[in-house]
Amino acid sequence: METLQNLKAVTTTQAYRSYQGGFFKVLLSPEQTGESMALVDMTLPRGAEPPVHVHSREDETFYLLSGEMTFKIGDQTIKAVAGDAVFAPRQIPHLFSIESESARFLSLITPGQFLNYFLEFSFPAAEELTVVPPQGPPPAEVIMHMTSQLIGKYGVLFV
Repeated sequence: METLQNLKAVTTTQAYRSYQGGFFKVLLSPEQTGESMALVDMTLPRGAEPPVHVHSREDETFYLLSGEMTFKIGDQTIKAVAGDAVFAPRQIPHLFSIESESARFLSLITPGQFLNYFLEFSFPAAEELTVVPPQGPPPAEVIMHMTSQLIGKYGVLFV
C-alpha cells in the first residue's frame, strides 16, 4: 500500500510542460511502470498536429477529455468527441487533427519510452497555463532537428 501512496504523491506534484503551443503533464512515467507505458495529460491547439507518421516501437491510445478530433489510422477515419477512446497501433500510418480550438486528451504510450521525445521538445510551463495556436510552421532548422530525432532516436517514420 505504501508504494501506491508514493506513486500518487509523485504523479500529483509533477509540473506541466509547454509543448507546441499547448501543455502536458506526465501522469505516469516509464520509470514508474517498468518501462511498459507512459500516461500523459495533453492539451494542444488546433494546428499543432503531426503529419502522417508510423511508430515502429509503440502503440498510442488517445482518450479525449474535451474538444473534437479526427483520427486517420490506416484506411479508417474516426471522429472523436469527449469520452471517446481511439487506438493507433504501431506500424500503421496515422495522424490526428484537432477540429475544435483546442483539445485535451490522455495519451497512453506503450511501451513508454516515446515520452522522452515530448520531454526533449518541451520546456517547463509558466505558472498560468495557456494554449496558443501556431502562427506558422517552426523554423526549418527546428523541423530538421525534430525530424532527425524522431527518425533516428525514436523510430518514427513520416509517410
